[in-house]
Amino acid sequence: MLNLDKLKEDLKALLSQREPKRIEDKVDKYTQASVFLPLFIKDGHYWLLLMRRANTVEYHKGEVSFPGGVVDERDYNLESTAKRETFEEIGIKEKDIEILGQLDDMTTITSRFIVHPFVGTVPFPYEFNINRREVEHLIEVPLQFFLDPSQPRAFSINYKGDTFETPAFIYEGIVIWGATERILENLISVIRPTY
Repeated sequence: MLNLDKLKEDLKALLSQREPKRIEDKVDKYTQASVFLPLFIKDGHYWLLLMRRANTVEYHKGEVSFPGGVVDERDYNLESTAKRETFEEIGIKEKDIEILGQLDDMTTITSRFIVHPFVGTVPFPYEFNINRREVEHLIEVPLQFFLDPSQPRAFSINYKGDTFETPAFIYEGIVIWGATERILENLISVIRPTY
């Protein structure tokens, strides 16, 4: 099991010791976005908060993702984008977010985003304020689940009429694939050698 006292400090140290991989060759052709991976303690364990996107949003309708969105001119850096979008989508105030570090940039294939993921902690329980125009509901997954060697697994996805096989984390029937799955694999690659 993950040591609660150590994980937060270990993760902060591990993330500060590595330089996140940047995607710079696609900056002119892709839209910049940031996401936040909120960790919280529940029932004596670390959990990760994700969300199912509403079917009314422009991109990635109904998919499982992290809170986040497009960089805005009012954001002073990529981290502030992640915090602002987290507040706008699920109501976590900036003062309640502790950023531990940044993961590698990821791209989305169909929507053409360069995603900058930030990992941090939030208090729990929390009075979330869900923006129903963007978020269908929140999903809580134990962090330990992502460390299970049987995950991710191959999964057949039907996407826009085509079926293809992709790696996916499957938790209680919830399928996490695409950029979100790759971001999670990056997080696990940082944690697994220590835990």
